[in-house]
Amino acid sequence: MARSLNIILAILLLLPLTKPADAQPVPREYRAVWLTTIMGLDWPRTRATSADKREQQKEELRRELNALQACGINTVLFQTRIRGTMAYPSSIEPWDPAFTGTPGRDPGYDPLQFVIDEAHARGMELHAWVVAFPICKTTTVKALGNKTLPRKHPELCQQSGDGYLMDPGVPATGDYIAEVCREIVSRYDVDGIHLDYIRYPEKVVSFDDSRTYRRYGGGMNKQAWRSANVTSVVRKVHAAVKGVRPWVKLSCSPVGKYADLPRQSTKGWNARDVVNQDAVSWYKEGLMDVLFPMMYFDGNHFYPFAADWAEQCGQGVVPGLGIYFLDPSEGKWQLPAIQRQMNVLRSMGMGGYAMFRSRFLTKNTRGLYDWTCDFNRRPALPPAVQTIPQLPPEKPQVQARINGFKLSFNWNEATSTDPEAPAGLPIYYNVYRLTPGEPVLLSAKQKETYFELTPALPAMLHACYGITAIDAYGRESEPTEIEAF
Repeated sequence: MARSLNIILAILLLLPLTKPADAQPVPREYRAVWLTTIMGLDWPRTRATSADKREQQKEELRRELNALQACGINTVLFQTRIRGTMAYPSSIEPWDPAFTGTPGRDPGYDPLQFVIDEAHARGMELHAWVVAFPICKTTTVKALGNKTLPRKHPELCQQSGDGYLMDPGVPATGDYIAEVCREIVSRYDVDGIHLDYIRYPEKVVSFDDSRTYRRYGGGMNKQAWRSANVTSVVRKVHAAVKGVRPWVKLSCSPVGKYADLPRQSTKGWNARDVVNQDAVSWYKEGLMDVLFPMMYFDGNHFYPFAADWAEQCGQGVVPGLGIYFLDPSEGKWQLPAIQRQMNVLRSMGMGGYAMFRSRFLTKNTRGLYDWTCDFNRRPALPPAVQTIPQLPPEKPQVQARINGFKLSFNWNEATSTDPEAPAGLPIYYNVYRLTPGEPVLLSAKQKETYFELTPALPAMLHACYGITAIDAYGRESEPTEIEAF
């Protein structure tokens, strides 16, 4: 009997798999983390003070990305402009001390390029996280002197406690931040620019812009003037980014409550009316491609405001979750609080979720990593940009062959079908195994026009596969299906 069962099993493994008639598309949602470099909070832990330490630093990043990839994360928001200091060799601002322990010191390699390459190799999007208005501490100014923004452009800065803030009311502030973002997108193949602290400081922060208001206010109500100032900066950044690479996604992390609701107060803490951050208007006007509101709350401070964001901007909103509250040193949250939030956001059809911050996920705080791996057991692609016509690229023309136990695919370079597509719009490719019920994503956003695999089971040589073209806006073609050979 055992011999007969083995023979039947062997025959089944060699039979070709039939084409699925009811395959569902791969889900679309952002599964994002903020990867924080300030003080090496998420990375790096090792300082690159020698060749060996530099390689150790790189390996730390690889391990972090491997862990994120294994639990389904598809987008990394990488802190690139930190506090008027950089994670790459900038011609505008000096090196951040996170990489060497010394402000202004070159770590001997380009961390931003390294992170981009490693993220893309894993099929992840990499968005450069740019901290807008907060800049360096007075100790950094003392260490770096004339390399720092307060020394180079004191007219753009206000001292605030033991540090400095850029003044949004000075028109040249927007020009300066736009130039920083232009430098990044001109030099790096980032998938997005992510603006943080693109707002006025809260009332408890020392910030006196009365002189700026007298000079530039023009008789406007001060709150309206402040809101107009922040929006002006956003416009300038948008023009700079889209003027270089129109497909680079522009996003921001507004305060997690947009405004008071008819039945729910924000308790004096919201984006629009307290810190002059009219993110909904930015999205509706097309100045932002996606919003990552910092919804680090729970209960009535979370769900009504999540519903409000969804009603206002739909899939263009990706709520940021305060997973750091799971750490006993940070808060008293238990795992069900985050589980509930993630389940509700998915059921509402929002644009996904973002976790603050990476290390609290990968160190499996209160079992979050294990649970997230199960929650993300189906691979997902980030949503397509919603504010442009949904015109996907043409389907690739595919050739396939079997060589022993290896399956090889080759295809032509696909072209865009959008007559308004910008010159140079990147087109990538996704490889699927098409199974009944849902496709299996084998390779995401690869640049190469070939793919090889050696299936674990011989029958998989004769399965149904599909190749799609997907552009940098996230618009994906129908698959070119390759059936049993």
